[in-house]
Amino acid sequence: SHLGRPKGEPNPEFSLKPVADHLAGLVDTKVHFAEDCVGEKATSVIEAAEPGEIVVLENVRFHKEETANDEAFSKQLAEHAEVFVNDAFGSSHRAHASVAGVTRFLQPAASGFLLEKEIKYLSDSVNSPERPFVAILGGAKVSDKIPVIESLISKVDTIIIGGGMAYTFLVANGKSVGKSLLQEEMIPVAKDLMAKAKEAGVNLMLPFDFVIADDFSNDANQEIVDEDNIKDDWEALDIGPQTSIAFGNAIKAAKTVVWNGPMGVFEMPSFAEGTNAVAQALVDATKFGAITIIGGGDSASAIKNAGLSDQVSHVSTGGGASLEYLEGKELPGVTSLTDK
Repeated sequence: SHLGRPKGEPNPEFSLKPVADHLAGLVDTKVHFAEDCVGEKATSVIEAAEPGEIVVLENVRFHKEETANDEAFSKQLAEHAEVFVNDAFGSSHRAHASVAGVTRFLQPAASGFLLEKEIKYLSDSVNSPERPFVAILGGAKVSDKIPVIESLISKVDTIIIGGGMAYTFLVANGKSVGKSLLQEEMIPVAKDLMAKAKEAGVNLMLPFDFVIADDFSNDANQEIVDEDNIKDDWEALDIGPQTSIAFGNAIKAAKTVVWNGPMGVFEMPSFAEGTNAVAQALVDATKFGAITIIGGGDSASAIKNAGLSDQVSHVSTGGGASLEYLEGKELPGVTSLTDK
C-alpha cells in the first residue's frame, strides 16, 4: 500500500509500521512487517513467514518508481505473490506500479469486495439509474467539476450546484457576488454548461439565498441575503435556508442521488448548515427508498461530521476515483484486472 506523499524516498512519518501493528491487534494470525516493499528486506521476511500468516510491506511510495509505474519495479512487486487483489478503490484512478503495473506480471488480478461494491454502486447509478436521478455538485472550483458536469448532463434529471463553484455560475447569470470565490476565466464555461443543461432538458438548480460574512472566519459578522443582495465587500460562505429547503425537496423526490462536494465552508460550524441540510435530505431520500451515493472526499467528511454516514446507501472511499468514474473515464486499477 501507499501512505501519504513521501516524494519517492523513505520518510519515517509515512511508514506503514503503525498500520501493521494495528492490523496485528485485529486478526488472530501473526503479522510480519518488512522494512521495504522490494529487495532483500522484503523477500527475507516473506520467506520466513509461515502459511496463513500476513506480511505487510513498507510504503510503496518510498520508491519514485511507484508513481512512475516503472516496469522493473512492477515486476519486483509481482515476484512476491501468486495472485493480485486490488481493493483500493481510492487509488484505482492512478496508473501506478502497485495498482496497475504489477498486473502485467501477476495474474490472475482480481477485485476485492470493497472495489466490487464501489464499482457496482457507481456503475448502476450512472448506467441504469432509477429516476428521478439527481446529482449534487459542490466544492470550491468549477474547473475541477467541468468534466463531471458535462458527463452527467446526458444522464441525470437534475443537477444541483452549490459550494464555491456556484458563484461563477451566478456571475454568468448576471449576478454580483461581492468577494465570494470566483473563477472569472470559467464564466463562459459556466454559461455554456447552463445552455447545454437547458438543451438537454436537465433542471440545473443554483442557490438563491446565502449566508454572507464580512471575513473568512467562523466568528465573522453574518447575514442571510438573497442573490440580489450580496454586499460588495462581503463573501458568501454557505447556501441559505431557502435554498437548503429547495435543494432538499429535489433530493427527497429522487430515486437515485450522487453527491460530490460540500455546499459551503463546512469546516467552520457557522457555515456548515447548508451542507448538513443536504446530508439530512440524503438520509430522508434513503428512507423513502432512493439509492444515495456519497462520492468520497469532502462529502464523505461532511456526512461523517454530521453523524449520518450509516444512514445513506453508500459512502465512497475514493474522492478522485469516484469523480473520474462519474466523468466516464476508465480507471487503470480496474481495467488492468483479469476479465471474469
